[in-house]
Amino acid sequence: MNCSIETKWLDASVTALKGIAKKRAGLLRKMGIDTVRDLLLHLPLRYEDRSVVRPIMETVEGEECTIIATIASNPAHSRPRKNLSLWRLSVSDGSGHMIVVLFNQDFAVKNVQVGDRFLFFGTVKRQGVRIEMANPVFDKIKEDDSKPARVVPIYGLTAGLSQNQLRTHIQDAMKKALGGPDLLPDAFLNTHGLMLWDNAMQMVHFPEQLDKSIETARKRLAFDELLELEIGIQVQRRDHMKKIGPPMGRQDLGDVLQSLPFSLMAAQSRVLDEMLSDMEKPLAMNRLLQGDVGSGKTVVAFLAAVSAIRAGYQTVLMVPTEILAEQHLTSAKRMLEPFNIRVSLLKGNMKKRERDRLLQQLVEGGPDLVIGTHALLTEDVVFHKLGLVITDEQHRFGVRQRAALAGKGTSPHVLVMTATPIPRTLSLLVYGDLDISVLDGLPPGRKPIRTYIVKEAMRSRIEAFIRKTVQERQQVYVVCPLVAESEEMQAQSAEEMAERLQHHVFPDLCVGLIHGKMKTADKEDAMAAFLAGRIDVLVATTVIEVGVNVPNATVMVIENAERFGLSQLHQLRGRVGRGGEQSHCILFQNGGGKVANERLKAIEESTDGFLLAETDLKLRGPGEMFGTQQHGLPECHIANLYEDLELLQLAKDYATYLASQNAQNTMEVIPASTQEEMLYDYLLQRFSARLRPLIMN
Repeated sequence: MNCSIETKWLDASVTALKGIAKKRAGLLRKMGIDTVRDLLLHLPLRYEDRSVVRPIMETVEGEECTIIATIASNPAHSRPRKNLSLWRLSVSDGSGHMIVVLFNQDFAVKNVQVGDRFLFFGTVKRQGVRIEMANPVFDKIKEDDSKPARVVPIYGLTAGLSQNQLRTHIQDAMKKALGGPDLLPDAFLNTHGLMLWDNAMQMVHFPEQLDKSIETARKRLAFDELLELEIGIQVQRRDHMKKIGPPMGRQDLGDVLQSLPFSLMAAQSRVLDEMLSDMEKPLAMNRLLQGDVGSGKTVVAFLAAVSAIRAGYQTVLMVPTEILAEQHLTSAKRMLEPFNIRVSLLKGNMKKRERDRLLQQLVEGGPDLVIGTHALLTEDVVFHKLGLVITDEQHRFGVRQRAALAGKGTSPHVLVMTATPIPRTLSLLVYGDLDISVLDGLPPGRKPIRTYIVKEAMRSRIEAFIRKTVQERQQVYVVCPLVAESEEMQAQSAEEMAERLQHHVFPDLCVGLIHGKMKTADKEDAMAAFLAGRIDVLVATTVIEVGVNVPNATVMVIENAERFGLSQLHQLRGRVGRGGEQSHCILFQNGGGKVANERLKAIEESTDGFLLAETDLKLRGPGEMFGTQQHGLPECHIANLYEDLELLQLAKDYATYLASQNAQNTMEVIPASTQEEMLYDYLLQRFSARLRPLIMN
C-alpha cells in the first residue's frame, strides 16, 4: 500500500500548466482559481449535447443540433450598419448546403479557409430550400480528432477567458494530476457506492453522454468537500474540549425567577437548565442558542449571567448596534439591579473620562455585567475575572471577533445566540462544533402576526390602514429593497418612499428614514426616535432586520417582497408582534417567478421560523443561510446541503470515525502507516492550510 498521498500537481499553482502565464493566472484568480485543484473543482454549470450529428438535409426548422461540414467558399463580408459586422459562410456536408451567419466575429473568421472541416452547433432555420444557422458555436476539427461531436461542458467564466481556453487548461490539469491512488479506501467506496475520484473527475468534466453517471460523479466530489468540512468541525470541537472552563457550581436563581412578571416557558426552562449544567462541568461551555424572533432568548441569557456572577465571575454581552446595547442595558438593569448586580454599558462614542473610569472598574472586578458593541474588542478592555461571554445576533460577528472577546478571559463559558432559525435537519451537522439549544414557541401574551400578500391595486387601502394604525397610537415600518432609485433595478427605494409618504400621503404624520448608507450616529438617532414614539412611520432598508424591540410597532409593510429571501422576510416580520396588540405584515408583490411565489406563499401561511428555514433552504439552497460569517466554515461549492443531506451525514460519521482512529489529538502530522491514517493526516493538513484561515476571518 502506498504510504503517502501524492498531491504535488493538485497543490501546484495553475502557472505550472502550459499556456497559463501571469495574465491568464490573474483571470483565473478572479474566479477563485489559484491551484490545479481549484481548476479541477471548477465544475461545469451545464452541458450542451453536441454528440448527435444531423446531415444538413435532414435538419428540422427550429431544431438545435450539430452539423459537421466543410467550408465551400470564401467567407462573404458585409456591414449593414455601423456597429454590425456580418459574415456568411457557405458550408457543405455531402447531403446539402447551409449558410452560416456570424455577427461581429471578425477575429474568428480569420482562421476560416476553404476546405476546412468545422463543427457547428446551433439552431436551424429553414425557408424553402434555404437552410441557415445564425451565430452557432463553431470549432475547427483537428485531423486526429476521431470524435469531434461530443457532450461539451459549459463553465462559469470571467471577461477575457473563453470556454475553449478553460476546457484546454482543465484537460491539461487532468493529464498532470490524475492517475494516483484514491484518497478513500476501496472498501469504503464500494460499501457506499462512491465513484473513484479520477473517474468522477473525468465524468463530471467530459462525460461521454448525458446520463445519471454525471450526478454520481458529482456526489463523489461533493462527499470529499463535505468530509473536509466535517473534519474541520471535528478539529474545532476537539480543540474546544481541551479548554478547562471556570468552575461554577449551580447557583440558586429562585429569587430572580420569582421576581419576573411572567413564568418561564417550558422551552426557556429547558434551555436554562442545559446552560447551567454546562457551566457546572470542568469543560468550557460552547453553546449555540437558537430562538425564533421574540422567543425570549435574552431573559434566559440574563439568568445564565446571574448564575455566573453569583459564582464570582464577570459576564460580557456583545451586540451589533449601540441602540440594541442601550435597550439590553435598560432590560438588564430593570431585571438584575434589585439583586445588587452591577450592570454597565461600553460603547464607541463614550467620553474619554467616562470610558477610562469604566475600564478601571472592569480591571478591579466591577461591574458584574458589561453590555457593549465592537468597542468591547479593543486591547485596553481588560476584565478582572471573566467567566461568561455572550454574543447576541451571532451571525453579525465574525469568528475572529467572537474568539477575541472570549480571549479576554481564561477559557470562559461561551454562549452565542441567533434569531436566524437553522433548519432542524442541518443544525447538528453544520454546527457540529457547538452544543445546540433551541427555544421554540412565543412567550405568553404574544399573538401570531397576520401576514398578507397584496398587489399594487391595494395601495390606497394599505395606506388608509397605516393611517388608522397611527391614529390608534401604534407605529409602522415600511421596508424597501433599495436605498435610492436605480436605473438597473426596478424596485422601490427607501429615499423615494420616505419623500412620497411624508409630503404626499401623510403630511400630518412624522415619517422617518433609516438605511445602511447613513452615518452610524444618524441611524442610531432614527431608531431612538422611533423607539421613543416620535416617529409614526419608519421607512427603512434591511438595516432594521436585526434591531431593537419596539412593542408599539404593529404593522410591517415590505415593498417588492419578491426580492427578499424567505428567512430575511421572516426576520423583518419579527420586528413587529412584540407587544400585546395584534400585528400585521403586508407584503407588496410586484412580479417574481415561481420560486418567489412559493416563498411568499410560505411566509403568508406560517410563522414557524424553523419550518420556513427548511422551505427557504429547499427553494434557494444553502448559500445565504450558511455563509462564512454565520457558521464559521466556507460555503460549499459542489455539495448542496439540502439535497445532499444523506451524504453530509455519511461525511460526519466517517469524519468521526477517522478522528476516533487517531489517538494523536493534535494538528501535528505524524507518520502514517495505513490509508485511513494517511487520509486523516492529509485532511488535517488541508484544514490547517485552507479552512482554518477562512474560519478566522
